[in-house]
Amino acid sequence: MRKVITLIILLSAFLGFSQTKEMDSLSIQLAFETQDSLKIKTSLKLIKLFYENNYYDKASKYIVESEKLSNNLNYTKGIAETTYYKSLIYAQKNDYINAVSGYEKSKALYKLLKDTLGIAKVNNSIGFIEIKRGNYSKGIQYALAAIKVLEKQNLKKDLCLAYSNLAKAYQSINAIDKAIEFNLKAVDIQKQLKDDVTLIQSYNQLAGLYSAINENRKAIEYYEKVLNGKNSSLDSLKGLIYPKLGAEYLKFNDYDKATHYLNEGLSINRKANNQDGILLTLNSLGELNLQKKQLVLAEQQLYEAGTIAKNINNKPELLKYYKLMMVLDSTKNKFDKAFIWQRQYYDLKRSLNKSNLKNSDSVELDFNPNFEKDLLANNAALAPTQNSVITLDNNFDKYQLIFYGLLAALVIVSTFLILIYLKRNNNIKYTQELEEKNLKIELQNKEFQEQTKHLENVNNVKDKLFSIVSHDLKDSLSSINGFIDLLRDGSLSKEEFDNLIPELSENANNASLLLFNLLNWSKSQMQSLEPKPSLFDVQEVFEEKVKLIENRMANKGIELIDHSLRDFAYADKSMFEIVIQNLLANALKFCKKGDTITISNHISNGSCIVSIADTGTGISKQNLEKLFKNSSFTTVGTNNEKGTGLGLSICKELVELNNGKIWVESTLNVGSTFYVQLPKSRPS
Repeated sequence: MRKVITLIILLSAFLGFSQTKEMDSLSIQLAFETQDSLKIKTSLKLIKLFYENNYYDKASKYIVESEKLSNNLNYTKGIAETTYYKSLIYAQKNDYINAVSGYEKSKALYKLLKDTLGIAKVNNSIGFIEIKRGNYSKGIQYALAAIKVLEKQNLKKDLCLAYSNLAKAYQSINAIDKAIEFNLKAVDIQKQLKDDVTLIQSYNQLAGLYSAINENRKAIEYYEKVLNGKNSSLDSLKGLIYPKLGAEYLKFNDYDKATHYLNEGLSINRKANNQDGILLTLNSLGELNLQKKQLVLAEQQLYEAGTIAKNINNKPELLKYYKLMMVLDSTKNKFDKAFIWQRQYYDLKRSLNKSNLKNSDSVELDFNPNFEKDLLANNAALAPTQNSVITLDNNFDKYQLIFYGLLAALVIVSTFLILIYLKRNNNIKYTQELEEKNLKIELQNKEFQEQTKHLENVNNVKDKLFSIVSHDLKDSLSSINGFIDLLRDGSLSKEEFDNLIPELSENANNASLLLFNLLNWSKSQMQSLEPKPSLFDVQEVFEEKVKLIENRMANKGIELIDHSLRDFAYADKSMFEIVIQNLLANALKFCKKGDTITISNHISNGSCIVSIADTGTGISKQNLEKLFKNSSFTTVGTNNEKGTGLGLSICKELVELNNGKIWVESTLNVGSTFYVQLPKSRPS
């Protein structure tokens, strides 16, 4: 990789050096030229080099001298070229008036010289300016006129620019098929020129165009080509593409890929504070969670998206926000609010449609050979003649008093009508603002409540962590350390050593289970658990987890009854293993010598139900209500075993993440049975 980077740097330096060397050579050649015509030709070569390397000030100095010399010699070719390059520099500085004026002058000179290539270059430049200014009808015709000649001459760089400009113009007037056609032509040339920068831009535009006509597979294909380009590692590129790619996968209901790209895109855009990227991602995430029926999360994301869309005046995404909010409130049976969103949606949609129609009105998509004559005719029709101006002035003087009288009357009537209209409009607007404010206040209150709840949970997490670390973990580790100190000092006899081993084993198991539960519980609190479901054999999990507690069961004098059968569940196997390990540890904890633990499983309504029953101490009705809650409720076992109070809350979260249920049936001093129900296939 280092060799490749070094090679690129050396190549760039070599090219820069070679161009500088060529400029120096031409400058020396110009200094020794004796013929004025040769001086002009050499100067034009220098001007071209300076312009292509963005040295506009240097190019301007040579343009002034060459223009003077060309005028003195009446050298038409020199005047045309210097005028053309002067106009190019005006265009780079956004001085469109001087640029267009210069282009027209150079074009007239090229026509005298019958220089078709010169005319084509000027047409291409005028087309670029007109398209950039939003005059799509003129810009398209100039660019199409240039392409005819450029294609014959096979001037790839100029053609590439012309194709790209035309594609943007057609896209702006919603002529999608034409925009795709010229983008594909640009791509072919960009590949030949190995112009990776503009190639990536064309791929991105093609992806957006295919998305607009719902050819989503094509859109995904081109977005992935963008990501596979040379700059694919740049966060700025990922921030632009990931939200769009996620939105495309969402259209296929591929929630996994959509979630991956949208979450990654949101993270990147938040780091870069890219408001457009954040808006695009939040709207799509809101739609994703709306489809997954996660309404609270969808509402939060859409509320933030709507705020950003209004702040940055992104009307297409604001339109999408209105539509999604309409669906959200309809789903929640809040039809009065849904009606407000629907009205805002259609008002904005009508406004955008009018704007699109205005852009596309009377725009010829194909080349019109007579377009320049039509433009001249239109300009002539718009320009009033001198006689008509004089006539208008005379009429104005003659009827000036009458005009002012009528104007005064019109102002009075208009003022009265405007006041009536404004009063009525203010009432309507005031009502709408009240409705919007009430909705915002309601959403803000919900958001504040959720934030307050989240902060309380965070504080509780902190308290639980400190409590666990300072008590349970400290006790277990202190006991183990004390035992190790005794061994090191040689203070234990063989018989005492053998007697203390079960206690040491119990302390180590407690510490291990504590850390196991603590890590998984902390992970779930950070909302980073994502199940990866697959089909697995429930009996195999039982066999693996029973082996872990066999010695502890034997030491405590507890019998295991295995009624498990070979059966399959569709869930995350590692999460299921955590649940079974916790339930078996709990059963062992609350059993005494002579008790039994029974494991079994059976099928019910297409689900897999496993159960772990014990004949231990059982659970009182009062304590049953405290189970499975996100609290540190715990009781000691029959041998004074300690717990964290986290195990069952972890089990509940993990089971529900896998579309399952967990519950318990228990009688004090009789025993307890814990049930876990999981699907046998992917839920529809």
